[in-house]
Amino acid sequence: MSDNVTTESSNAALAQPRSWDRWRGRLAWIITGISVVVAVVALGANAEYFQTNPKVIEQYHSLSELASNKIAIIEIRGAIMGGDGFARHQLDQVKADEAVRAIVLRVDSPGGTVSGSDELYYRLNKLAAERNLPVVVSMGSIAASGGYYVAMANGGQDDTIFAEPSTITGSIGVIVPHFDFSQLLKRFDVTDDSITSGPLKEMLSVTKDRSPELAKKERGVVQNLVDEMFIRFKDIVRKGRPKLDEKTIEDVTTGQVFTANQAITFGLIDKIGFLEDAIARAVVLADLQEDSVRVIQYKKPQGLFDEILGGASQARSYNSLEMLVEWTTPRAWYLCSWWPVITTSYP
Repeated sequence: MSDNVTTESSNAALAQPRSWDRWRGRLAWIITGISVVVAVVALGANAEYFQTNPKVIEQYHSLSELASNKIAIIEIRGAIMGGDGFARHQLDQVKADEAVRAIVLRVDSPGGTVSGSDELYYRLNKLAAERNLPVVVSMGSIAASGGYYVAMANGGQDDTIFAEPSTITGSIGVIVPHFDFSQLLKRFDVTDDSITSGPLKEMLSVTKDRSPELAKKERGVVQNLVDEMFIRFKDIVRKGRPKLDEKTIEDVTTGQVFTANQAITFGLIDKIGFLEDAIARAVVLADLQEDSVRVIQYKKPQGLFDEILGGASQARSYNSLEMLVEWTTPRAWYLCSWWPVITTSYP
């Protein structure tokens, strides 16, 4: 009897390590599987950090997520400064993507520089013509001055400019900001004694004390520049809104801003609606069906190190410095603002 008990105890003692070995192997596989799942999830969640395109990231917005045809939302937000800004990168991305069949231009901007607004208008028109892409405009909270200028890249088609019920638009005109601090500097016995090649070289200087004759001459020169830029703005409006008669053109180009209801009465916009309404119109103009097209949008990439090192804060600091430079640089603006150079730039 004792021999049997001893044998059974020995067998149990031998079985315990073998059972643990089996569970240890299974546990290793379970941990490996969990690790793979976590890695895949993390990769998907942080996919933007591994984008091959360093300038824009494409994201799904709406309609058929698996469709090959695309409608691209191009966003114009904040002050329009021109150059190689994010708006330009979005246009370049659309140009390189043959699957894009239409553009929805989402404008939420008070305007910006004359050159920046005109550059965006030109590039949008050129892209739409080269690729035969319909352009539908969706106005956000504000699409004024240079923002309205860019919206005229709709090709003059009917029912292509949508504004939300609370949108502010219009402000069709040109402004060259100028501030005179010369009298203030006199109080501190400070004089602008710059040496120039001619009397108009310091035109629009904020520190120069001018004679009445020179001030009048400068103002006449600048007014001529403004008038010429204004003529171009009105020509752009005529192309984008071909059904407006000349009287209406003169009535709406006084620099006044309009509500959405007022804008539709004057013919500055076509319909009151939201982004999805503009998308639906783009689907029709592109001769597509909603179940056969995917709506995409773009966002700026931001790497992992940018977040760790506070890249966003650093970018804001650089923007503030750029604004200081803008403030001291005479520049013409298509802008709905008393303080053009303080407006945050999101080109």
